[in-house]
Amino acid sequence: MSGAEFAVIALAVFLASCMQASIGFGMGMLAAPVVALVDPSLLPGTLIMTATVVTVMVVWREREALDLTGTGWALAGRVPGTVAGAVLLVVLPERGLSLLLAGVVLSGVVFATLGWAPPPRRRNLAVAGAASGLLGTATSIGGPPMALVMQGSKGAQLRGNMSAFFLVGSTLSVAVLAATGSVHRESAVMFALLAPVTVLGYVASRFVNRHLDASRLRRTSIAVSCVGALMLIGQQLL
Repeated sequence: MSGAEFAVIALAVFLASCMQASIGFGMGMLAAPVVALVDPSLLPGTLIMTATVVTVMVVWREREALDLTGTGWALAGRVPGTVAGAVLLVVLPERGLSLLLAGVVLSGVVFATLGWAPPPRRRNLAVAGAASGLLGTATSIGGPPMALVMQGSKGAQLRGNMSAFFLVGSTLSVAVLAATGSVHRESAVMFALLAPVTVLGYVASRFVNRHLDASRLRRTSIAVSCVGALMLIGQQLL
């Protein structure tokens, strides 16, 4: 990987980490299309590991606002979803994985734009957890399903609850990916190089939370994610 390619990935991870720490999700939606364009071999392992760093820091920062009611049902769904995601990752060719990733991003954009908000009932939480596990493990984008059912929470509570779920879920995903051989040496090396960038993104989020409107940040991130997904589709089709 050239220095310029690493710089592009590092910038994407920095911005995605800032967004994840600011609104509680979005690491994969923003960074995954960029990483897939530059070096798809880093997906999903490297991004899931970097996202775990952000979630640990956000859970600690927002620990007083945590309200984990219903999270157990989401985690119960996450387990079989994670296993299914690992299997999907093994059987899908790189082209198919890239198109799936782009499709997940665009679906997330559509749902976010429409503002659909299913109530956080047990069944919805379990289904969202399963979808998050499958998509998060296969593509590193597990945020949209959980964001749909948790969007009734606001601010610190939303960030903390989402991060607590992703902390457990991402750890499970990394363990399953490692067991299937989908986390390799290059993934670990890139994670070590990108971890400081991830921390800087978290630090920047503290400034964003104080001075920028969260909804504006969310709309901007959705637009960037959409462009990245369309570029990824164009690359695969051409």
